[in-house]
Amino acid sequence: MNNSNSHDQRIAKIIFASVYPMYLEKVEKKGRTKKELSQVIEWLTGFDNKKLTELIKEKATFETFFKKAKLNPNAHLITGVICGYRVEEIENPLTQKARYLDKLVDELAKGRKMEKILRK
Repeated sequence: MNNSNSHDQRIAKIIFASVYPMYLEKVEKKGRTKKELSQVIEWLTGFDNKKLTELIKEKATFETFFKKAKLNPNAHLITGVICGYRVEEIENPLTQKARYLDKLVDELAKGRKMEKILRK
């Protein structure tokens, strides 16, 4: 993966509210629901709908978003390729968390069963 500092800084500065509509569009286009997307985000971050809405309204960056998150203890079970990179091999913790979220959204959009997405 491009482990450059500038790449990691760029991800840190992305506003979650700018990406969320794309996540939603991606899953809804494939027949999944906003509720399912919320369930996946809550599993990874611990954020319920109220907290998620607050973070979107305050235009939290990914850096702030993941600083406030309580990452699921099973997040390390998220493996595979997203954006051409193996998520388990990403060295920068913030970049890895952002890619965990991307991977979960991708699995949801691809029709994977919820019990498989929410690694237990």
